[in-house]
Amino acid sequence: MGWDLDAFAASTASVNEDTAAMYRREVAAFSNWLANTEVSFSTAAGGETGPESVDLRMVRRYLAYLSTEGYARKTVARKASALRRYFRWAERTGRVAADPTIGAMTPSQERYLPRVLRSEELGALLDKPRAALADDSSARRQRDVAVLELLYGSGLRVSEVCAIRVGDVDLDRQRLTVNGKGSKQRVVPLSEPAALALEEWLANGRRKMADPSTAGDAVFVNLSGRPLNTQGVRRLVNRAASTQTNPHALRHTFATHLLDGGADLRQVQELLGHSDLGSTQIYTHVSRDRLRRVVEDSHPRA
Repeated sequence: MGWDLDAFAASTASVNEDTAAMYRREVAAFSNWLANTEVSFSTAAGGETGPESVDLRMVRRYLAYLSTEGYARKTVARKASALRRYFRWAERTGRVAADPTIGAMTPSQERYLPRVLRSEELGALLDKPRAALADDSSARRQRDVAVLELLYGSGLRVSEVCAIRVGDVDLDRQRLTVNGKGSKQRVVPLSEPAALALEEWLANGRRKMADPSTAGDAVFVNLSGRPLNTQGVRRLVNRAASTQTNPHALRHTFATHLLDGGADLRQVQELLGHSDLGSTQIYTHVSRDRLRRVVEDSHPRA
């Protein structure tokens, strides 16, 4: 039976394409390490070590090896998470008798505060297109503006932007059905600029850019007329930004600006599609830091 990575990959259909590829890549890396490590874990018969032969000692040694190789704690934790997912699946499907990752400790991760765009960065991104983009076609500009307005105006993840279908957009009621992580759906309001940008893109730009034979009902398409993917969104944001940034910074900025404006934490959690309130609470720290800087910069006795 072996590692059966194709079947494992098929079982991760509930996550986005990039995450599924990461899971497969990390399990394959562990398998290769087992096969090539100086301290061979080969079976008594001399064959390749399969998942059924893996025990806690092997997992611990692998994680220790990653740390000694200089991998960041966050990276080691990600690799361990992929192994846990794989072996939970392997146990559930009868490929292993027990999950060997139980009891394997990973280093605690550094807690980084999310990057929030400054007002001038946000203005340059949304309101003042760079001169380098002046030669873009009107259709491309309409698409890019609509994507940027959704990332900031509705706080969408990159994968959620790519998953939007024409039927998900309700311009009459200015709202959008979002297909989030774990196949969870939520309905979010569209900001006025996002609704206007979407309306213009759907009525004009998409008609010019979409290839009817390949675009299907995807709202956003690339320059070849096919559905826009996550890499395309990241390139779009990097191209439009005047300073180095990423799409998730717009989501962070959306959440922080809501809290700065007095929104309830639970409401922000629902808008972001977080299953755990703890994931949303980090934005309260960002907001406090922003307010502290305002006081330090503005108050005469700060």
